[in-house]
Amino acid sequence: MLRWILGGREAQGTVEKSAALFIGEEQPKNCFTEMQVLKGHFDIVRFLVQIDDLRFASAGDDGLVLIWNVETGDCLFALRGHTQQITAMTSYTFIRGGNAHTALLTASSDRTLSVSFTQTSAEVCVSVFQCLLVLVRLDVWLSGGNELCVWNRDFELQCKTVHHSDAGISTMVELPKNFIAAAMDKEIVIFKLNLSGSDIAVMAMRHLADHQDTIHSLIHINDGLFASGSHIGELIIWDSVDWTIKSYEHILWEEPARDSQSEFRLNPQKQIERSIQHMSSDGEYIVAAVGSGLYVYNVLTKSVVAYRRIAHDSNVLHTVLQRLMSCSEDGSVRMWELQDLPLPAEPASSGFFGMFGTFGRSSKQTGPPAKKIPEVPGLRSLELIGDLIGHSGAVQMFLSFKEKGLVTCSTDHLLIIWKDGELQSQLRSLAVFQKLEENQEL
Repeated sequence: MLRWILGGREAQGTVEKSAALFIGEEQPKNCFTEMQVLKGHFDIVRFLVQIDDLRFASAGDDGLVLIWNVETGDCLFALRGHTQQITAMTSYTFIRGGNAHTALLTASSDRTLSVSFTQTSAEVCVSVFQCLLVLVRLDVWLSGGNELCVWNRDFELQCKTVHHSDAGISTMVELPKNFIAAAMDKEIVIFKLNLSGSDIAVMAMRHLADHQDTIHSLIHINDGLFASGSHIGELIIWDSVDWTIKSYEHILWEEPARDSQSEFRLNPQKQIERSIQHMSSDGEYIVAAVGSGLYVYNVLTKSVVAYRRIAHDSNVLHTVLQRLMSCSEDGSVRMWELQDLPLPAEPASSGFFGMFGTFGRSSKQTGPPAKKIPEVPGLRSLELIGDLIGHSGAVQMFLSFKEKGLVTCSTDHLLIIWKDGELQSQLRSLAVFQKLEENQEL
């Protein structure tokens, strides 16, 4: 898409290219045929947050927070409270005086947290935080780093934990009954928020040390489950109430030594990065970014649904499952579709000469057979149906506004709003018709 305008682009990583993933110019299932480039940042743009149906915020290494209109592409205003790169950003909507208010919460490596209401902002000096989490039900929000801090809507610190580890808290998810799961290096720490009137206290309840390497992704699946993914491809599904392991998958893009744990194996010519960098879920399925590939898993049946060992030319950084999409260090955003695999053909008889192939073979197996992915019941193919080419640097993440478009941000300092070309054409025709009608020319 749009290659003839923008030219080709080589992969930024060292992963070999797969010819099967070059979809070409004709992409009938890809509606994003128009794009609008937004300029305003002067460094890497890492975060996108939706504010409401029309507005979103962008932030990154330049310390700026810019507010945009997704329909027009206009920059509404800029927040300049930070002096160094922004490490986390989220939105916080609450009710005050009978009206809904939305605030932007940002954390920065300049050791400040900032809360912004429309064009006004406030900040406080704290330790460096790496993640933010809003607890709508309790009307508080949390910041995580070397400490876990609890704040109210007035930006007042309610309580905090003591220092836990050098790595600090990298990501958090909300659990039932006022519990929080926080990823800290190789383990997950379960925290409890104790409420007594207007007072809040937080304490660590349990340490889950079942991962063998650094946890990069931690997500909420549904009311009963959450998931974590590690640097060496471990995907663990947890019970949200008793914090026990419901299923364990070790996603291995190469054939390792056998062990007793459930493994997902393939046999490429060389080892490929298998770190789980990002995951998303719709409550039943999980899509995981595993190195430069994608892995779709059914948490109810505890089985793989589909996979692509090489989905991009470099590491995948962000995924979404509702409309299956992924973006990568290679600068592309790709759209995928789950398709049923064709039924296998009936095996042909080998006849008389096939009997010689059985001589000398033992009728007993010496060990458990390796899992062959094509034999997994219900396995489907993950087919590329759209390729959005516009950025010249790694695409960090994207944000969907449904029919209004898709927003992407990148290391090239740019944002792009991708729009449905057919819908935009209809809207322009309608606008012209209305203008002519107003001028009484119809």
